[in-house]
Amino acid sequence: MNINIEEKAATVLIEIKEERLDAHNSSELKTQILALFDEGKNNLVIDLQDVRFVDSSGLGSLVSGFKNASARNGNLKLCGLQPQVKSMFDLTRLHRVFEIFPGAEEALASF
Repeated sequence: MNINIEEKAATVLIEIKEERLDAHNSSELKTQILALFDEGKNNLVIDLQDVRFVDSSGLGSLVSGFKNASARNGNLKLCGLQPQVKSMFDLTRLHRVFEIFPGAEEALASF
């Protein structure tokens, strides 16, 4: 999976550089997120700007990250949702769970 991870002060920006977040690569994302939590980095922003498709596995890895962040008194926020991905969040009502921002700058500024 092609991921770019940047530390921005007390927050970590994870840019997913894939067109799909699905059963083939979502477990890799989950592993990366857990590794960051193990390093004590509990505030994450996941930039989905390049992602055009998310399936239930992809959503599951994001929800897992959100739950783990909350359990560690941290936060996982999303940004850059494409229309197809945003509609998936609306359909599953996950837009009520996650804080979703238009871009990385807004998401990072919210911490």
